[in-house]
Amino acid sequence: MSTPDKNASPSAAPSTNFLKNIIEADLEARRFAGRHWGGQPGPASLHESGAPDPASIRTRFPPEPNGYLHIGHAKSICLNFGLAREFGGVCHMRFDDTNPEKEDQEYVDSILDAIQWLGFSWEANGSTHLYHASNYFDFMYAAAELLIGRGLAYVDEQSPEQMRANRGTLTEAGKNSPWRDRGVDENLRLFREMREGRHAEGSMILRARIDMASPNINLRDPAIYRIRFAEHHNTGTKWCIYPMYTFAHPIEDALERITHSICTLEFEDQRPFYDWLLAQLRDAGMFADPLPRQYEFARLNLTYVITSKRKLMQLVTEGHVDGWDDPRMPTIVGLRRRGYTAASLQMLAERTGASKSNSWIDFSVLEGCLREDLEEKAARAMAVLDPLRLQITNWEALFGAGHAEPCSAPAHPHHPDMGQREFRLTPELWIEREDFQEIPEKGFRRLYPPHVNAAGAAVEGNLARLKYGYVIRCTGCEKDAEGRVTRVLAEIVPDTKSGTPGADSVKVKGVITWVSASEGLPAEIRLYDRLFTDPQPDAGGRDFLEALNPDAKRVVQTWVEPSLATAAPGTSFQFERHGYFVADRVDHAEGRPVFNRTTTLKDSWTR
Repeated sequence: MSTPDKNASPSAAPSTNFLKNIIEADLEARRFAGRHWGGQPGPASLHESGAPDPASIRTRFPPEPNGYLHIGHAKSICLNFGLAREFGGVCHMRFDDTNPEKEDQEYVDSILDAIQWLGFSWEANGSTHLYHASNYFDFMYAAAELLIGRGLAYVDEQSPEQMRANRGTLTEAGKNSPWRDRGVDENLRLFREMREGRHAEGSMILRARIDMASPNINLRDPAIYRIRFAEHHNTGTKWCIYPMYTFAHPIEDALERITHSICTLEFEDQRPFYDWLLAQLRDAGMFADPLPRQYEFARLNLTYVITSKRKLMQLVTEGHVDGWDDPRMPTIVGLRRRGYTAASLQMLAERTGASKSNSWIDFSVLEGCLREDLEEKAARAMAVLDPLRLQITNWEALFGAGHAEPCSAPAHPHHPDMGQREFRLTPELWIEREDFQEIPEKGFRRLYPPHVNAAGAAVEGNLARLKYGYVIRCTGCEKDAEGRVTRVLAEIVPDTKSGTPGADSVKVKGVITWVSASEGLPAEIRLYDRLFTDPQPDAGGRDFLEALNPDAKRVVQTWVEPSLATAAPGTSFQFERHGYFVADRVDHAEGRPVFNRTTTLKDSWTR
């Protein structure tokens, strides 16, 4: 497992949101005063015999382990764990693993790793609060029998198509099932036969008995148990009936004594069933007040991103990306490999807050959080992404053959404690191709050779400073047979080395970055950009694949300064002029440096 990011706490001041207001009001009203905790999840009898609850509140993060977490989950993680941390509570890490067909241990491991990397822990008050919903299957089964015994659940033998037809519409009431009025004993017998595997999948289902005329369709006798002959990654083949999510979720919350069950807005219509079920089980003696309460907030909608698990799976399985951890993906593993920091994701969650209204957050907000974080943390380095060779023609006359001029620069301009970078200036360098123009356009301030301008006047070769080195004057260039410039020729202006007396005696308007041709490191740099060209790629039922950005990944062979020879995988740098880059967590190795562009220095998508 990964270790928490040491700098994971965002520097931005905490914002307020409606969930914080609710918690503050609950604590002020002492809604949870006298509440007990039995040391582990369980029914009322367990908790009532326990000690006073040391947690002021209890929240939970309950993902289903059927895929890799994405940036929307990151916000939920930060919200639930963050609220518990802020108010002296505990956040439970719970796997909502009630669907055996799609869940896998690989996803379980990746989820735990992501939460720890984001800087959170499920350890609190000397206890581990890591739970699996599948460990509660016995409680859920007992709850179902309690409902049957109180005439509040029945076994239905309608086909799925019949149930759908009889459910009704938003304006028309549903129709009662022919089996709705079965007696308690018959329902118990059939339900137990379902558990014993004596009935085929789809032949029977257990439904809550509420109100087929309810204006809320979710209260029209919802299904609570179905038959599935599938092996479960945690319970094996012990069960062949599994609870529906809407039935399992409130029971899980109550067993864990959750105070604030925070979910996204699509579950708002399910809250009446959540409350109905817990009230029935409280009245039956399984749970006690105060019961958990569900609160909904708007999910994170980020432009140029999709978060549908199905569509993300399609991107992976069809080969549009290079896996779940592809740096173009919005998965936490992908964002981390791209170079996004835990602090930047926490900062995004804090700044976007929690709202009851759906809205779109521009991707530039996330990039801004990242730049703000890395500006203070990332060491600097020089890299040449589009190399053009530069030859200093008066090198031997000034320094003699075989000389290499030592240069240095701060690892970070504002943090002297980060030390110095050491590298050497040599007679052959790599510079950016864009730093040379044979016939300069108006306003060009970098290197150009002597030439005759449009007015017929002779113009001297331009002066520019090699960053951390000398001022040079361009004297010419060499070309290949196709007329492409292959080498820039220049001369050093003596006594102009940065940091020496008289260095500013020659004024220049252009400064260029460089890497020694003989001492620099060849490196593979992957230039990543947004995966989609449309800010809402799947809106309105559109085919999101049509909005794939063909330039979302470009691989270039480049040169970087020798100080990066010891860069560890996962370390971020600011490549001067170019943006923020990270040593790839998978492919980067000593002797084979690979860097991913995390983001540019400025928003290049601004219209």
